[in-house]
Order: sequence, then C-alpha cells, then structure tokens
Amino acid sequence: MILTTSKTIFAIEKIMSILKVIFELTKFRLSFLVSFSAIFGFILASDNFYIIDLIVLGISGYLVTAASVINNQIIEKDLDSKMDRTKDRPLPTNRISKRNSLITSVFFMVIGLTIMTLYFNMVAGLLSLVSLFLYTFIYTPLKRIGPIAVFVGAIPGALPPLIGWVAFSGEITIEAIIIFSIQFIWQFPHFWAIAWIYHDDYKKVGFKLLPSKGEKNFNTALNIMTYTLFLIPLGLLPTIFGITGIISGAIAVLCAILFLAQTFKLFKDYSRSSALKIMFGSFIYLPIVQISFILDKI
Repeated sequence: MILTTSKTIFAIEKIMSILKVIFELTKFRLSFLVSFSAIFGFILASDNFYIIDLIVLGISGYLVTAASVINNQIIEKDLDSKMDRTKDRPLPTNRISKRNSLITSVFFMVIGLTIMTLYFNMVAGLLSLVSLFLYTFIYTPLKRIGPIAVFVGAIPGALPPLIGWVAFSGEITIEAIIIFSIQFIWQFPHFWAIAWIYHDDYKKVGFKLLPSKGEKNFNTALNIMTYTLFLIPLGLLPTIFGITGIISGAIAVLCAILFLAQTFKLFKDYSRSSALKIMFGSFIYLPIVQISFILDKI
C-alpha cells in the first residue's frame, strides 16, 4: 500500500514537472494575451456569439502561438543561454530537449491550425499559418540583421485580432484592417522599450532591434514617441467606422495620451527606468483598450 502510494505521488510530481516545463516553454502569459486578442477581434466582428466559439478560438489561437514561441526558442537555444534574461528558460537549462520541444511544437501547430480551419474557416487557418511562418522563419533570424526585424515581427504580433475577425466573418474587411493597425503600431514602442531595457543583453548575441543604428539615443527615443503618437488617431477609427461607440473611443484616446506621456522622460535621461515605464505602459494600454472596445460593443 505504501509502495503504491509512493508511486502515485512520484507520478503526480512527474506530471506536474512536465506541465511546468510546458507552461514555461509556451510562455503562457504571452500566448494567453495573444489568444485573447483573437477573441477580441471575434467579438468585435459578431452581432451574436456563443461562448463555445470563444473557447475554441482561444484554445486554437493559444496552440498556434505556443508553437511559434517554441520554434523561436529552439532556434535561439544557444543565444538564450548567453543572456541573463533568457538563460533560465527550459531549453538552455536542458529541462527539455530540442527534439521534445520540436515534437511539442509540431503537435500544437497541427492541432491549432486544424481546429482554426475546420471549426472556423480556411482564411483564418491560412492567416494563422502565415503568422507562425513569419514569426518563426523571418522575424527570428532577422533579429541579428537589423531593426527591420521589429517591422516584420509586428505583423504576426498584430494578426490575432484580424484572425479573430476573419474567424467570424470569413473575410478581411476595412474594420479588420483597423483593429490590425492599432495592434501593429502598438508593437513598435512595445518592442523598442524592451530592446532598450535589455540592450546590453541583446548586444551579447548580436540582436539589433533598436532603430537609429541600434543605439539608445535621441533618434530612437523620437521613434518610440512618434509611433506612440499614432495610437491617438488610430484609437478613434473603430468609433468612426461604427465598430464600437464613442465611450471606448474616448478611452482609447485617453490611454494613448497617457501612454505617450511616458515617452517624454526618455528624452531627458535615456535611462532604463524610463524605458521600463514605457514597457509597462504598453502592457497596460492594450488590454484596457481592447476590453473597453468589447464592453462598448456588447
């Protein structure tokens, strides 16, 4: 009896250990936020929706996103081991092998894309595949080439709300392009703030993500501020095109103004702390705006 109990406890601990590794490998919080963006797009496109649709979209979107980030970590395993930010990830610490990571990625990709295509439509499935391809095979290697990587990475980063819209409607409309554009422009101050914070870490492995020749200077700070400024008029477009109401439009503009205010201090001190505030501002901006659009829609 005692032996059986010990085996059961060991089995449970083993399962929990595997789940913990998968949780880290898939970057759960990031993948969850990406799948939420798809749900956001689906709700904005629909007059009526069933909860089961949102659950299925969330799961399939999560699986495709998870496959993308696993692929990224497989390719960058040796680079990740050299950076303080990433050296404790499952692959650099050998808590999971490249082979098992690849098996997990392929499994997630096949299941996620199949669900997206069969449950929703072919266009949503194709866009999901394009997103995975761009992130894995274009954005990831470009990080060592130059800041063009940020532009390329912003495309798969902004596709989820468009995919969500298409999952409901089956077509790419001007409204879908608008919600894509908001998240696309948001990517730039978000990415660049992170690149500023981890500049020294990124230099170790040759990542060149900052504009203005990859330096933390006036021109880079100006780029961050300029792209954040674009979010003010973009936040009004869903109201103008009748996607949502005036309240969410006002909230989006206010959030963009507050987000923009975070960028001014970077001009004064070029400090890590100022970049950190911009990064946190980007994390706060997007969910608040998306949730306000959803509440105004329903």
